[in-house]
Amino acid sequence: MSNNTYGFDQDAALLKDSARKFFSEKLPVDKLHELVANDPTLGRAPRSNWSEELWQEMIDLGWSMVAVPESAGGLGMPAVAVAGLMEECGRAAIPSPMLSTLATTYVLAAAEAIEPLADICSGEAATLAISGSRDAWDLASTEVTYNNGKLSGTSYYVQDVDKVQKILVSAHSDSEILLFWVDKKSNGVNIDLDTIVDLTRDQGRVSFEAVEAKPISFKGLSALVEAMPKIWMLVSADIAGAAEWQLQTTVEYVNARKQFDKALGFFQAIKHPLVDVMIKVDETRSLLYSMANSISASPEKATQLAHMLKASASDLAGFASGRSVQSHGGIGFTWECYVHIYFKRQKHSQMLFGDASWHRARLADILIGPVAA
Repeated sequence: MSNNTYGFDQDAALLKDSARKFFSEKLPVDKLHELVANDPTLGRAPRSNWSEELWQEMIDLGWSMVAVPESAGGLGMPAVAVAGLMEECGRAAIPSPMLSTLATTYVLAAAEAIEPLADICSGEAATLAISGSRDAWDLASTEVTYNNGKLSGTSYYVQDVDKVQKILVSAHSDSEILLFWVDKKSNGVNIDLDTIVDLTRDQGRVSFEAVEAKPISFKGLSALVEAMPKIWMLVSADIAGAAEWQLQTTVEYVNARKQFDKALGFFQAIKHPLVDVMIKVDETRSLLYSMANSISASPEKATQLAHMLKASASDLAGFASGRSVQSHGGIGFTWECYVHIYFKRQKHSQMLFGDASWHRARLADILIGPVAA
């Protein structure tokens, strides 16, 4: 692989370009707003607004199995290609279980769980149930237990749980963490959706009441540890794509909107912060493809680069969101202005699988040692 291209070859570029064209044709931002922001009522019950037909088209294109190894029947595309696809998902703010399914794929691949990977290749969407109510991003935080062939307990912060068919569950059994492949409709599986700010995603708590299950992997913790850098990559790519949309949309607005007979973009108070957003987008995208390339080129650096990446991306999510709303002025705070959809998605992504402070603390542990804790 060529270091100056981060391993981003023609196949990766084709996938990214085709995804951008697909989303621009199938779900332009006005249709997205109509789909997910059709009810501004305060206190409404949490729900998942998405197009199952559009998701099926994405499955038919093979996108849900881009990270499934070829040995398991998938496309086995490199991480840089997957990152490019996720960037376009973020740019379109697409409501779908793509991120959750790809994240699950990486854990299953690390666990060498062939049959569940085949389910994903057949078109089933999946998500991870790996977090406890506290210290959620600690991979040992799961509050689900496995005893006498049954799962019991509750998993928290489960992403896109309303959209998927399968759930990959981590559970304590004696001193080990095991992985289980559970059908969402199994007896004893109960789902309560959380009220979250993001209009393009759903999140919930999954309770297991004596759910019959068999472990698909006895090395659950090591599989999660191996997969997590790639999962941080997925979220960061989504953030980078969404931030690019925020930047471009805001630049177009401030160049069209006039004040004192001049475009808003003429004034330094508007211009300079948007340049800072551009620089921050470039920083995150550079780290994104450097990290993605390291998965195959320098795997020993992947975890360190992933922490750097998610820290940068989380900062970007907050900064780009604030600048996009502020630069739109009074209209930027209204429900009718499209920027609030991206603002809310970015604020969710900012915290998902660890915010900037959490990742910098983990990075310090790597670079400085346990004294950093």
